[in-house]
Amino acid sequence: MFDVAIVGGGMVGANLAVALAPLGLSVALIESVPFDSAANPSFDERTTALSNGSRRILETLGLWPSVAGAATPIRKIHISDQGHFGFARIDAAEQGLAALGFVLPNRVLGAALWSRIVAGGTGVRTFCPVEVLEVTPGEHAVDVEMRAADGVTANVQAKLIVAADGVNSVVRRALGVGAESRDYGQTAVITTVLPQRFHDHVAYERFTSTGPLALLPLSDGRCTLVLTLDTELASRALAWSDAEFLAETQSRFGFRLGRFLQVGRRAAYPLALTQSERTSARRCALVGNAAQALHPVAGMGFNLGLRDVACLAELIAANRTAGTDDPGDAGLLAEYDTWRASDRLAIIRFTDGLVRIFSTRLRFVRSLRNLGLLAFDLAPPAKDALSRLSTGAGGRIPKLARGVPLKPPTAAARSTVAGSDVGGPAT
Repeated sequence: MFDVAIVGGGMVGANLAVALAPLGLSVALIESVPFDSAANPSFDERTTALSNGSRRILETLGLWPSVAGAATPIRKIHISDQGHFGFARIDAAEQGLAALGFVLPNRVLGAALWSRIVAGGTGVRTFCPVEVLEVTPGEHAVDVEMRAADGVTANVQAKLIVAADGVNSVVRRALGVGAESRDYGQTAVITTVLPQRFHDHVAYERFTSTGPLALLPLSDGRCTLVLTLDTELASRALAWSDAEFLAETQSRFGFRLGRFLQVGRRAAYPLALTQSERTSARRCALVGNAAQALHPVAGMGFNLGLRDVACLAELIAANRTAGTDDPGDAGLLAEYDTWRASDRLAIIRFTDGLVRIFSTRLRFVRSLRNLGLLAFDLAPPAKDALSRLSTGAGGRIPKLARGVPLKPPTAAARSTVAGSDVGGPAT
C-alpha cells in the first residue's frame, strides 16, 4: 500500500513527487511516456515562463541550482495592441526586483526533476511506461490497474491518488469529476526565432487581429515565439516556408527587434479553457491541467499548477505532523479545495478575460482596452496588483513559495500514528 499515487509524471506531477520526498511517505509515480522520450508532451522543445513565486518553489525544493544556468531572466514586459495606440510596460527595477520571472526550457526542468526522482532514497517508486486501465476508489484506498508495454498488468493501491495526467485526465473521468471545456477556436504555433537585435531580456505580448503573439527571451539571443492563430490559419502556417513564416510574424510584431533572421521547428497546440467542477473527489486530488487548462496568453498555467502542488504537499505534511497517516482524509481534501478556490478562480477569470477582450471586433471595446492599457502603464498600484496575482500572492501563500521547506514529522508525532505503514515496502 502506497501513501500517495501520482498519475502523471510531467512537470506538475514530478514536482509533487519531489515535494513529497522529504516527508517519509511511500509514493508511486505513474507515467505513460519516459521523460527523456521525444514523444513526451510535458518535456518537449517548449519553454515555460516561471513567475518569481515558482522560482522560489523550485529553490526551496533544491531544484533551482540544476536549472538556473538555462533560465533566462525577464527584466521587462512590453504589452501592445497592433494598429492601436495602447501599450503598457512593466519593469523589474521599478518593482524592486532583479527579474519579473524566468524562461526555462521544459526539457531542462524535466531532466532535473527525474534525475532527483530516480536517484534513490526519495521514497518514490516509478512505474513507467505504463497505461492506466482502471481507477477504483474504496473506503480506505484507491486501486489503480496498469498495463506495461509488454502487456503485463499490475495493480497498486494508495490512500490518496493525485490526478496530474493532463487536460484529458483518465483519473478525473474515472472518479466522476466533470469538467467544462470551451474551445477558443485557436491554435498556438510555437517555435524559436532569432531577431536581428538582442532582446535585452524583454518579454513581448502583442495582441493582433489574428490572435496574441508572445516573444520570450532566451539566453542565446533567440526568442521563444508563441503565435496564436485561428485553427484554419494555423494549419496553413505550419506549411509556410521559413521565409513566409518569418514575414508573416514580422508583419504582426513589427521591427522592435529588427528583422527576424531564422526560425526553428514549428509545433501546433489547440487551445481551450478546461475547468474541472472541483479539485478533489473521494481520496483524490486534482492538480495542474487535470484541474484547469488555460490559454497561454499570460503564461500562468504552469505557475498555477505548481501552486496546486505546493498547497497539497503542505497540507499532507501538516497532516502527518498532526499524527495522521491518511493523506486521502476527506478533511484534508476539503481544505485543499478551499485553499485553491480563490487563486484558481482569479487566474481563470483573468486569462479568459484577456482572450475575450482582445478577440472582440467591437470598436468601442477596442478603444476602451487601449485606454485601459495606457492607464495601466501609468499606474504603479495596478502593476503591483498584477504582480501579486501572477504569483498567487493575493491570498494564503504556501510555505514552499515563501522559501520554507516542508519537513517530516518528529519522532513524537510518528509514535502517535498507530499501525502506520509509512516508509514500509511498496506493493
